[in-house]
Amino acid sequence: MPIPFFWLGAAAVSALAVKELVSDDRKKQQLKRRQSPRAKRLDEYDERGEKSSAVAIYPSELFNTDQVAKPAIGAIVCCGIGGVLDHTGIWVGDDTIIELGGNGLIKPVSPARFTKERSGKRIFIACDSTAMPLVSELAAQRAIEQIYQYRDYHLIENNCHQFIWQCIEPNSEPLTTFRELNKRLAKRHNKQVYWDLCLL
Repeated sequence: MPIPFFWLGAAAVSALAVKELVSDDRKKQQLKRRQSPRAKRLDEYDERGEKSSAVAIYPSELFNTDQVAKPAIGAIVCCGIGGVLDHTGIWVGDDTIIELGGNGLIKPVSPARFTKERSGKRIFIACDSTAMPLVSELAAQRAIEQIYQYRDYHLIENNCHQFIWQCIEPNSEPLTTFRELNKRLAKRHNKQVYWDLCLL
């Protein structure tokens, strides 16, 4: 019987080690960020001569995020779902986020409502390294124009990330994942994406 306990102990130690590595990486990213007064471009090379990845800091309920940012019209916001997925929306001002719900309805919601039925209790904003939100006022306008319309919602093929991207670039190729949304945001703005806490 001691063998299963050994494996459980090894798994717990491994999980703590991974958490420590991720936490250290976030601290390094945040330190680099504070040392650079200008927004880092995506096509710049790092100290190892490699191009920057699309996302410098992902949203996380688990790990500390030092930076906070004020929402701006057209900013992309997100919160967590079950610790595995992320739900996205567009900030349109007046404490309002436009989201595509799981029933396919595009609707305006308050920040409290945006997180109400999700596991994530904090809202994050896609920003550059200087904590300036990556915005598209035209995307906000497109989202507002679609309020109370229905889409044929599908968890993979027609989800909230697809809705957000279609508001930003209506005639582009569809996307399915939060990761792909981040890559396209970074490329569009030519900046690494930092998911900062939303200052409400």
